[in-house]
Amino acid sequence: PINAVLGMNEMILRECDDSDILGYSEKIRSSGNTLLGLINDILDFSKIEAGKLDIIPVDYDLTSVLNDLVSMIQLRAEAKGLTLETRFDGNIPKLLHGDEIRIKQIVTNILTNAVKYTDSGYIDFDVQCINEKDNCRLQITVSDTGRGMKEEQIDNLFTKFNRLERDLDSTIEGTGLGLAITKHLVDMMNGKITVNSKYGNGSTFTVGLNQKI
Repeated sequence: PINAVLGMNEMILRECDDSDILGYSEKIRSSGNTLLGLINDILDFSKIEAGKLDIIPVDYDLTSVLNDLVSMIQLRAEAKGLTLETRFDGNIPKLLHGDEIRIKQIVTNILTNAVKYTDSGYIDFDVQCINEKDNCRLQITVSDTGRGMKEEQIDNLFTKFNRLERDLDSTIEGTGLGLAITKHLVDMMNGKITVNSKYGNGSTFTVGLNQKI
């Protein structure tokens, strides 16, 4: 139903010339996309708790994945006046074998959080690869100049329904499920996720995933 609402709203955005109505319609699009994200998180976590979330490996084009991720986060970063810096290893194989959709979900959650908790400065998106015979160890690093975290916050970071500074900042949206889902997906792929952060001085998330070449 939400996809239908957003689809009809898209027709209003395309065809309407009234500036007031377009303003209302933009708010519907923004709020609708946020609601869709919340529902998807809840559905994913329900699947995790029921043991029904699967990893489905396919052949995929990493160039396309990176392009989609940059296009998605660039708009959000620019809307907050942030700079997006990218560094991609030129030796990464173009075609890999893994769950493209879940990799996108993992990196999207981390990039979105970086923008969400960064008020000024930049987001650094770095992807490197260590080739070992028929395997590529993808090393994905996202750093920001945001608010950073206290040690006790890092300890609870991957707990479900946990949001940073929820008592201090009611403007931050989300269910608090995104990073819990991310950790579960990384674990399902036999990968590793680490966090380094200093309160007031930004955070760095690093994900390591093995992909077949």
